[in-house]
Amino acid sequence: MRVSLLALVSLTTLSSASAFVAPSTFHFRPRVTLQSTAATDFDLNQYIADKLPLIEKALDESVVSTEKETEKIVEAMKYSLMAGGKRIRPVLCLAACEMFNDGDSTPAMPAAVSLEMIHTMSLIHDDLPSMDNDDLRRGKPTCHVIYGEDVAILAGDALLSDSFRHVAEQTKGVAADRVLDVVVRLGRSVGAKGLAGGQVMDLECEGKGSATLEDLRWIHTHKTATLLQVAVASGAIIGGASAEEVKACEQFALNIGLAFQVADDILDVTQSTEELGKTAGKDEDTDKTTYPKLLGLDGAREEAERLVAEAKKSLEPFGDRATALLALADFIINRKN
Repeated sequence: MRVSLLALVSLTTLSSASAFVAPSTFHFRPRVTLQSTAATDFDLNQYIADKLPLIEKALDESVVSTEKETEKIVEAMKYSLMAGGKRIRPVLCLAACEMFNDGDSTPAMPAAVSLEMIHTMSLIHDDLPSMDNDDLRRGKPTCHVIYGEDVAILAGDALLSDSFRHVAEQTKGVAADRVLDVVVRLGRSVGAKGLAGGQVMDLECEGKGSATLEDLRWIHTHKTATLLQVAVASGAIIGGASAEEVKACEQFALNIGLAFQVADDILDVTQSTEELGKTAGKDEDTDKTTYPKLLGLDGAREEAERLVAEAKKSLEPFGDRATALLALADFIINRKN
């Protein structure tokens, strides 16, 4: 069937089978390379556990049907938005805001919600038969399996549109020019030099034996890392960071975004469908160009480590204020789904 242009948008690789719903479901001790005792004692499990209820509440309240005629599309939007997941983008956004706003992430919550709306849209569209044709996401039937392709496409479109409205309307106590900067960055992240362009290049490289490491990096700089860059940059901007500080945050996020993709490629060939919460082995089945395919498993693991090390260097000027972001960088290459 005919699919809207927005259905080209994808971020398959950053999906997850389970949410960080409590410390007991998320066991990871970050290897944060900082000097102080406060930094090395940082508990990422507890940090995530403290943030998640706030994020989930904000997400739940962001999509509400106010009349009978919108009940079905809102139900479809909410089905995917509230399906769980790591909520990495919102957490990164909040952590970046705290780094520049005396530990207070409250002003960045609308941006965090908008980021998750965009990410969810990309997953809905990515799972469509015309794209990756997957019927499992986060351990649940995908949106089009439950509601049909037509409603799934429109639910994704509606989430994308609402993401811009939400951050513009709901961000309080922040200068208008900073909010506008965030909106512009969000829009750019899903365009031709963002998710959509990266996905098109990814599709073109399927089954292409001549695809290079440079091709792969271009794909995932735009398809995967761009939205993580916006997540960290948005939090920094809302928190009051200078232009130079925002650039340092973007460089950090670019490298962790690429590392996230490398790790996801590795997981696709080393974990089961049950562990991933989505169909394992899809990359090989569709002959996608991946890091393990070009570098081998050991080479891919080395590349992930290199990218995280580079990411951490970008945050050195911020000292202990960057502890949460550094711990999240370590999580990216140590996760199991």
